Amino acid sequence: MPVLAVVSEQTVTLIVPRDLFDGEIERDTQKLFNQFRSRYIAPTTSGDKKPACVWTFPDRESNEFKEGRRVVMTFEHLQKRIVWHLKGDYFATLADRVQTSSSVLIHSLSKTSSQKPFAKSKGIVEAIEFHPVRPLFYVSNTTHVFIYNLQKQSLTKKFQSGARAVSSLAIHPKGDHFVVGSFDKRMMWFDQDTSSLPYKKLKYHSKAIRNVDFSKKYPLFVSCSDDGSLNIFHGFVSEDPMINPLIVPVKVLKGGHKVKDNIGVLDCQFHPTQPWVFSSGADGQVHMWS
Repeated sequence: MPVLAVVSEQTVTLIVPRDLFDGEIERDTQKLFNQFRSRYIAPTTSGDKKPACVWTFPDRESNEFKEGRRVVMTFEHLQKRIVWHLKGDYFATLADRVQTSSSVLIHSLSKTSSQKPFAKSKGIVEAIEFHPVRPLFYVSNTTHVFIYNLQKQSLTKKFQSGARAVSSLAIHPKGDHFVVGSFDKRMMWFDQDTSSLPYKKLKYHSKAIRNVDFSKKYPLFVSCSDDGSLNIFHGFVSEDPMINPLIVPVKVLKGGHKVKDNIGVLDCQFHPTQPWVFSSGADGQVHMWS
């Protein structure tokens, strides 16, 4: 299903991009959205309490529909992040700096439903991720990382980030390691099978780290920072659990983004199959590095 999810203020819009796929794929996708729409049950409200999320399906004759928008999800709070589960049906959203149990929501396309995975607030949540293979969900507040089993609906592990203010989280494609970026300029690598403390702390930026990401194909990971640069690292994880990960700095990418109001590179992502990195900055530019 060619579906694009866009976060904007208090909405998440699911879009079927036009002119990128043949007509048969678009028709099959539209049939599925028709099924989703028929299953949707609007949430009931009591008193002045608003639902955490409301799904709206634009009419076929509306301009929204003609522009490719199929679902508009409206939230109670400002949203800042969305992450997809590997299989594509489930996705999670994160509200921006709100300390409430509804700051993290998990949604199902096929069921057109939204649910709160946590009954209580986990503090101000800064990052969320799905495990690439197992039914695990990672949640990080400013100082700790929690791993939850979605099937058992229970806490599996808790990690001390080693940072004063976590900014981002990325999970290694093999699933046994993860990296945390922080606003206090450091990056922490965790081996989640050995310790609740960082295996290694890395400090290669002079200002806050905004995001971290792993390549899904190559033994590489990247960090981006308010200093206007991106750092590429070699991160080799052996099949032998007795061999420690090998982490080596490879390249500093700078000169592409201008620092604006003390804010530099806001986001970085690896291409899913190529050795390319995409970055976006406070200067309003998006770059591809190869």
